[in-house]
Amino acid sequence: MLTPHRFAALLGVCPSGLPFFGLERALPQRMSRPVLAICTGMYAVIHFLGRIVDTVADISTSSEEPGASPATPARTFPEVSVVIPCLNEERTLGACIDRALVDVAERHGARVVHAPVKGYGSALRKGIEEAHGDFIVLGDADGSHDFSETPRFVAKWREGYEFVVGNRFRGEIKDRAMPWHHKYLGTPFLSALLHLFFGAGVGDINCGMRGMTRELCQRLDFRTTGMEFSSESLIKAAKSGARMAEVPITMWPDLRDRPPHLRPFRDGWRHLRFILLSAPNWLFLVPGGLLVTLGIGLILWLLPGPRFAGKVGLDVHTMALGMMLALLGVHIISIGLFVKVFSYTEKLSRNQVSLARLLKHVRLEHGLLLGGTLALAGFVGDAVVFWQWAAGGFGHLEPVRTVFFCSLSFFLGIEILFSSVFLSMLGIHRGTYIGE
Repeated sequence: MLTPHRFAALLGVCPSGLPFFGLERALPQRMSRPVLAICTGMYAVIHFLGRIVDTVADISTSSEEPGASPATPARTFPEVSVVIPCLNEERTLGACIDRALVDVAERHGARVVHAPVKGYGSALRKGIEEAHGDFIVLGDADGSHDFSETPRFVAKWREGYEFVVGNRFRGEIKDRAMPWHHKYLGTPFLSALLHLFFGAGVGDINCGMRGMTRELCQRLDFRTTGMEFSSESLIKAAKSGARMAEVPITMWPDLRDRPPHLRPFRDGWRHLRFILLSAPNWLFLVPGGLLVTLGIGLILWLLPGPRFAGKVGLDVHTMALGMMLALLGVHIISIGLFVKVFSYTEKLSRNQVSLARLLKHVRLEHGLLLGGTLALAGFVGDAVVFWQWAAGGFGHLEPVRTVFFCSLSFFLGIEILFSSVFLSMLGIHRGTYIGE
């Protein structure tokens, strides 16, 4: 016969009161009573998960049967864990469990762990760290998620997918379950942006119900502590080349009797900020490159003399504009390189093969040589023009175009010199020092 299953329920609480709530399936073992009072319903989900995952680890023969000997479990760790972050969710947590349709909780034990930092992402990270399942399902505790849909995520995992995301738009969104600006503006915009930058192919970036393998979680090394955890997990999974899939789910109106913890504009900005900072090519390098190209192009075009664009005459004033555009573009590119190197050294960005190769071949001396050459050439050119101007009694300055061109070279050289030094300082961490 089957011995009673033992399930471990994790309830991690931050110092400020923000806990995560994790559920996982473990081996048969004697029950411990001290933590059974945490939440009666919380064990039901685990028992429910026990019906949808393999029971190889928990099947043994009862020693009460004549001639029977206890079987050795085939595995010593759970297969599926569920992590539910919650803050003051005592009113809704039970409802989340009720949807699992299981009413046998008293037999199952629980253990308590503590997340050191307040925040949605911090709670989930601690829950993932403490969970022992091969596949970890995340979900919210406000009653908006139907945990009886967990088998859909497990089924995709069994098909070989490492990251499975729920999609509320492909499933069903009940009346009053999602504000209109989330449904038609915020979530579609952020999802499209994430797909454009990273090719994630996910249509519902903000869905809190998702599942991922434990091995993938360890490989991605999550860092964020707030609501932007949803973006971080998807971005890192897409960059790592993980196999990703979506499953339709149902979103229900939440059962809270208080305002939600989510702040649409504040948390939406945190999502957008993280997405942009995770895509320095789009945020910095592309705009900076366009400005440099436009600025230098204007200067080279006007260097021989005045030009006409239709009936509009363009002269040294436009060259001055071109110089400012080029300098601004180089400055933006420098910031983009700072962000890329910082993200790489701090493990905020993964799988940057091209950057890793660049860091191995481009040294501090290369930047100093390029910047020094440009600065010296520009300085010599300006010095020659100044000497000629002084020799003429500081009268009318004829070679204004030459001054703009040489000054641009000098300023670009100085920018490259100092940027190279700062990049080398950023690259010192974790053996990525530029200049080894």
